[in-house]
Amino acid sequence: MHLARFPRVSLGHFPTPLEPLLNLSRFLGGPNLYIKRDDCTGLATGGNKTRKLEFLLADALQQGADIVITQGATQSNHVRQTIAGAAKLGLKTQVLLEKRVSDFGDDYQRSGNVLLDNLLGGVIVDHLPAGTDMQQAMEHLAETLRAKGHKPYVIPGGGSNAIGALGYVACAEELLYQSTQQQLRIDHVVHATGSTGTQAGLVAGLTASNSGIPVLGISVRAAKEKQEENVYALAQRTRELLGIHGELSRATVVANSGYVGAGYGLPTEGTLEALTLLAQLEGILLDPVYTGKGMAGLIGLIRQGHFRKDDNIVFIHTGGSAGLFGYRELLQQQAKHE
Repeated sequence: MHLARFPRVSLGHFPTPLEPLLNLSRFLGGPNLYIKRDDCTGLATGGNKTRKLEFLLADALQQGADIVITQGATQSNHVRQTIAGAAKLGLKTQVLLEKRVSDFGDDYQRSGNVLLDNLLGGVIVDHLPAGTDMQQAMEHLAETLRAKGHKPYVIPGGGSNAIGALGYVACAEELLYQSTQQQLRIDHVVHATGSTGTQAGLVAGLTASNSGIPVLGISVRAAKEKQEENVYALAQRTRELLGIHGELSRATVVANSGYVGAGYGLPTEGTLEALTLLAQLEGILLDPVYTGKGMAGLIGLIRQGHFRKDDNIVFIHTGGSAGLFGYRELLQQQAKHE
């Protein structure tokens, strides 16, 4: 793979650290857990979207865009990072938010990522009802802006298309280099999977390098069959963009949807336990929507004996701690019960 063939801007702090989770590994009695700190990418508190945006915003600049359009849930980490990346490059941003969650009051609607969206200079055009066709809504906004003489560039939710997924092809290369430098045999990569771009990029990158490292996505929203179908389709498109010939093996795409709970953005008891354990054992902040559920899935599978005690497992921390402030009341209630 030769990623230098694709337009790319520099937005993040790379490579991100690859660190052992010694206390959590000891607490669980094995296996050996490591964490890839993509919460440390920079760009307005960081997160996984920074990697995707290096390719997406480069494409926007190449196409002569002056406004970036994107969308996400109210507490979207992707929206926050897109606004920050665009600001760094001198681009304006207009965003649409979707009211997927309505259970957490004023903090959820105004604090956390929403507060940062406004501080970073993003224009929140509308806050649409849950279930809205957000892609269609973005296209309509783009048409309106074109009629006014602008050149908008539309980024899908999560930055999850083949161009965005190149960011996690790059992450796969980075991870393999770090594992070689640390003499670390990686047996599994685990992460929270939502809009599919992170998992698709990792699968494309790790299979293209013949690493033999399996990727497990812990779904935060969709059912297993649907999530795997979406990831597979994007991974295949990403491989085609890279010029990799041949069909991707269906067995390389695995998602576990057993930790979604009541739905997107609704933390489970396992999510809250995972948040607390990482904070109090490792001094690491997860988030209630993605990494909390992803880590809850990893912990749950360890307790079920899914992994060998001597396995080396890398958890990809995709960021999102800014969203904690939108869940203030829930987290305070959790703390009272500790």
